[in-house]
Amino acid sequence: MAAAREHDEPGVRRLYTVAMMADVLGVAPAAVRHWVRGGLLVATKRAGALEWFDFQQLVVGRALARLLAGGLSLREIDAKLAGLVPGGAGEAARHSSRIVVDGRRLSIHRGGRLLGSGGQMQFGFYTDGLRGAAPPHDAEPPQIVRPRDVAAEGIASESLDQPTGTELLDLAADLEATGEFIEAAEALRAFLQAEGQSHQVMFMLAELLYRSGDLTAARERYYAVLELDADHVEARTSLGCVLAELGDHELALAALEGVLRQEPDYADAHWHLAGVLYDCGRRTESRRHLRMFLALAPESPWATIARERLT
Repeated sequence: MAAAREHDEPGVRRLYTVAMMADVLGVAPAAVRHWVRGGLLVATKRAGALEWFDFQQLVVGRALARLLAGGLSLREIDAKLAGLVPGGAGEAARHSSRIVVDGRRLSIHRGGRLLGSGGQMQFGFYTDGLRGAAPPHDAEPPQIVRPRDVAAEGIASESLDQPTGTELLDLAADLEATGEFIEAAEALRAFLQAEGQSHQVMFMLAELLYRSGDLTAARERYYAVLELDADHVEARTSLGCVLAELGDHELALAALEGVLRQEPDYADAHWHLAGVLYDCGRRTESRRHLRMFLALAPESPWATIARERLT
């Protein structure tokens, strides 16, 4: 019976963690988590707070990343995808290969027709004439609302309604995706003040502080996450990385070894532990964890570096 369950349940080999997905797609981890939260990406396997994604989800992620790179914000992507199919943004994302992009307008091929938002049929020249066609002289360029402006209007202005927790999280993700780390952190702090303590949001804030280079503040936030949820292996892994960068190698090793006692198949922890062991001069142990990492994540974006270090 146990063998049958093991066969049916997907393993972690050839699967991607959030960090790996973000690295492959060239987006912030916050963007991946935003798409997961909105149902645009669906984890193939879960273990506690950890999530893994298969290649099909990576394909969907690439389509979403292209939209993000094309100038659409995370919330604009959500809104535009939601209007394409009856099932909403998540269903549209799963049919990303049928989506046609024209500037800031999205359409989808369904039933032999090209449909826009709300099921409105698009004319043939809409796609046939795209290549090489010049825009009308009187066409106004699309107005792009910068996340910084949204932050000022949505948080600082007392004349507007207080944003909801979901709006604050979406705003933070948009801001982080554009590199506005300080404003994104303010949005997350606003969420924590309005909604109370949340280990998930505290972890997002810690990750944001880490990315912005504020290692001391990130370390304290990771500790706060673990006080709220001692089993949060992602926070413990990131804490190990921060401690190593701050020069506390023994504490870093203890944190990462604790992660692997809790989740032996977590490839990211093997990768980071190998790096800390190498810095400590423990080369044999470092190589052992590199081999474990490659066995668990042979197609990881870090796999090439791991193989080079082993040779």
